[in-house]
Amino acid sequence: MFGIRQTLAAVAGILLLAGAAHAAEVFTITSSAFKDGALLAKKNAGANKSNPNCVGENVSPPLAWTNVPAGTTSFALVMTDPEGRGTGVDHWIAYGIPASVTSFAEGETSKPSDKYVGGIGTAKQSIYMGPCTPPGPPHHYTFVLIATDLDPKALPPGLTKLELFDKLNGHVKGSTGIIGLFKNPL
Repeated sequence: MFGIRQTLAAVAGILLLAGAAHAAEVFTITSSAFKDGALLAKKNAGANKSNPNCVGENVSPPLAWTNVPAGTTSFALVMTDPEGRGTGVDHWIAYGIPASVTSFAEGETSKPSDKYVGGIGTAKQSIYMGPCTPPGPPHHYTFVLIATDLDPKALPPGLTKLELFDKLNGHVKGSTGIIGLFKNPL
């Protein structure tokens, strides 16, 4: 009887360790500036002076990712407001991010960088474009990071989100996301 208990305890321990090891390997994107499902800072909002809903400084939030899927050679990152006008607003399309890059510092993607290839968002920008949320309930800004097996230089600049997704077909190794909320303070 004692041998069965020891065996069951050992099996339970192995299962717990396997579960913990598996949980530690989850591909994850985080930000030191906001938690998943929490509000973005006002400085992260867009700064287009011709749009009264752009009340910020267009400072991109810091982003970091861990536990990259095996076989990843580059990343793509898409920021979308699904509640934006029409079928949603694509605020930032970036790809060709080398696998050696595992983070962006605050403000780093508010301007062109050698660390990514700029696609074209709804506002025809190839850099981060912060929220320009109208007054009312908060909007959800989804940051989706996609691990790919494409060479970082494989895709040309200027792709839209749909064009990017078409090119990524068959090349995705994994994806993860984080959501930041923004509410117009006016």
